[in-house]
Amino acid sequence: MTIEQQAGQIGHTDNSVYIDADIDLVWELTNDVSSWPRLFTEYASAEILHQEGDTVRFRLALHPDDTGKVWSWVSERTVDRAARRVTARRVEPGPFVHMDIQWFYQPEGDGTRMRWVQDFKMRPDAPLDDAGMTDRINANTLIQMDVIRQKIEKAEGRGRD
Repeated sequence: MTIEQQAGQIGHTDNSVYIDADIDLVWELTNDVSSWPRLFTEYASAEILHQEGDTVRFRLALHPDDTGKVWSWVSERTVDRAARRVTARRVEPGPFVHMDIQWFYQPEGDGTRMRWVQDFKMRPDAPLDDAGMTDRINANTLIQMDVIRQKIEKAEGRGRD
């Protein structure tokens, strides 16, 4: 834990899931941003805005919230297939001062360990503070990772729901 984290100055989450599928399949399915609305339950759309080399800029939109508002933002991610690592950041941070995400992929037994590490800072006028957003991200990440696990395992023919 960094000094900033100890002082409560930034939010940090670190979650992983074991997926009973080949790492190449996990990599391909989770890095096809245009297919994210079919892979994640929270995204209504993913629009590719620009792609150059290993970097893609895209707009994600959530399904409407309880008030009918659709939240969206632009992010950018760069894949490093050799290192099996992705670095991403929100270009339009919205309620965040910054939001940085790293995805790591590691072979584990016959499957893959996929890990997401998120570091962020909430704006003072955001509806949640760093601790509240940490709780929200941790809860939602577990849900989304399980959905992704199920879908990929089904595609691999190893689904166990």
